[in-house]
Amino acid sequence: MNTSLKNKNSRPLLVGLTGGIGSGKSTVAKIFESLGIPVFNSDTAAKNIINNDAEVVSQVISQFGEMYQDGKLNAEKMAQIVFNDKEALEKLNNIIHPKVRRYFEKWVSEHSDAPVLIKEAAILIESDAYRLMDKIILVVASEKERIARVVKRDNVSTENVKERIQSQLSDEEKQRYADFSINNDGKQMLIPQVLEIYKQIKKP
Repeated sequence: MNTSLKNKNSRPLLVGLTGGIGSGKSTVAKIFESLGIPVFNSDTAAKNIINNDAEVVSQVISQFGEMYQDGKLNAEKMAQIVFNDKEALEKLNNIIHPKVRRYFEKWVSEHSDAPVLIKEAAILIESDAYRLMDKIILVVASEKERIARVVKRDNVSTENVKERIQSQLSDEEKQRYADFSINNDGKQMLIPQVLEIYKQIKKP
C-alpha cells in the first residue's frame, strides 16, 4: 500500500482499530497499550485540534458562526448543526480530518522504532483513513449492549443512542474492511481475543 507514512525498508506495521459507538474500542485500545503497543487516539486528537488549533478555530467560526464558549467548542451546539445535515458534517470533517492526519503522520515518525502502531478511530472507514493502514481490527457488540453502555456513560436517552448508531456504518458494512474482529458482547473475554490478534500482528 503506497503512503507517505510507510518506509520501504523498515517501518512499523500500522493497525487501525475501530468500532461503532459503545462497542468498547477504547477498552481494547487500553489492553493493546498494556502490551506495549503505542496507540494514537484520533478522537482525542480531533478534540484537541478543534479547541486549540488557531487555524481550525478560525475556519470553524467562518463556516458555522461563533461556536466557542470560554475558549472551548460548544459540542452540543455543533452536534445539533451537523447531526442531520450531511453537507455541514462534510464541511466540518474537511476542516478537521487533514489536521488529524498530519498529527498522526508526525506521531508515527516519533514512534518509528516501534514494530506495531495502532490508530484508534471511530470513523476510520468513513473518513477513508483505513486506506493508510496495513491491518484493520473491528470491535463489535450487540446493539442492545452498545445502547446500554452509552446511556450509562453519556447519560442520554435510548432514542438518542439509537439515532447515533443509525448514523454510522453498520458492523456488517465495516466487517468488509476488517482483517480481525473482537467480540465485546460481555460474554466472551476480551484479553484472550486481543492476545491472539497481538500474536498474529507482531509476526515478522
